[in-house]
Amino acid sequence: MKQASFVILLVWALSSCQPKETMPDTLPMKVAMAYGFDKFDEVNSIAYTWNVRVDSSRVVTRDWKWNVKDRTVYYATPDTSYTYSLDMPADSLPPADKGFINDKYWMMYPFQLAWDSGYTYETEENVPAPISGESTTKLTIVYNGEDGYTPGDAYDLYLDENNMITEWVFRRGNGPDGRPTTWENVEQFGPIKLATTHANAEGQNFIWFSNISVN
Repeated sequence: MKQASFVILLVWALSSCQPKETMPDTLPMKVAMAYGFDKFDEVNSIAYTWNVRVDSSRVVTRDWKWNVKDRTVYYATPDTSYTYSLDMPADSLPPADKGFINDKYWMMYPFQLAWDSGYTYETEENVPAPISGESTTKLTIVYNGEDGYTPGDAYDLYLDENNMITEWVFRRGNGPDGRPTTWENVEQFGPIKLATTHANAEGQNFIWFSNISVN
């Protein structure tokens, strides 16, 4: 299967962080809070390597360092590296920005639920997760058809009793089908929690993160 089938390029409409006393009491916000959103203002930078298994013999990697306060991104592959500003005009952003959005969603999607605007959501209780079959709360997120690199996409998030994501399904263009993957190996990095591994239904690590540093 081609790598493009696995890549998620989504809207990144960051809203400014709201004062804690005005945060909405919604399920998306509860998911963000479960991973430490209320402490994210303590984070200055996040660095990590994004790894994706393309096939049985090939893994593609990208290195990132997001300087949250300075709003710059460092990007590196075996072939190239550079730093760019997130404050550049949208039509001037380098090609790496699509990869940055994609990889950051795989790593930090719980926080995107608080940062993003332009989506609607629905909830359903006692839904079997597609891989484990365990009973979960299903939170479906549907983005609008106007913003981002690939507008109109949808996610089905399967949540445990602590509002942590156990599995998700990405559905391009809000289509009916998608491939489920797990959210595993949640670790504490400074003030926030991050899931470091995504496995497919066959139990094979599909996307994982290494060299993680949160300062």
